[in-house]
Amino acid sequence: MSNPFVHLELSTSDAAKAKEFYTGLFGWTFEDHDMGPTGIYSTFKPESGPGGGLFSMPGMPTFWLAYVGVKDINESTEKAKSLGATIHKGPLEIPHIGWMTILADPTGATIALFEPAPPM
Repeated sequence: MSNPFVHLELSTSDAAKAKEFYTGLFGWTFEDHDMGPTGIYSTFKPESGPGGGLFSMPGMPTFWLAYVGVKDINESTEKAKSLGATIHKGPLEIPHIGWMTILADPTGATIALFEPAPPM
């Protein structure tokens, strides 16, 4: 697949409960990252397949969001728009990580695009 899923993200109302559940179910371990005023972002990496992260933010609904890898975030965002996507956010830079766009496809399904930053 030329554009694989590269990251999976969970927005949850209870990060501790979600971590306990996924650790118990799959054996995932989490690493917490202090993101300052936006709170804690916890990452996980299974033995195979894409890793991901989870966070809690007041007022956010609970949902999973899949990120698909792209070579050029601006080009892919424009292509998605030309094919009928609605852009919710982005392209946005994630400092030292890469760039992302969150969009809804023409059927209303939400998905994200991700271009990694070049290696340092």
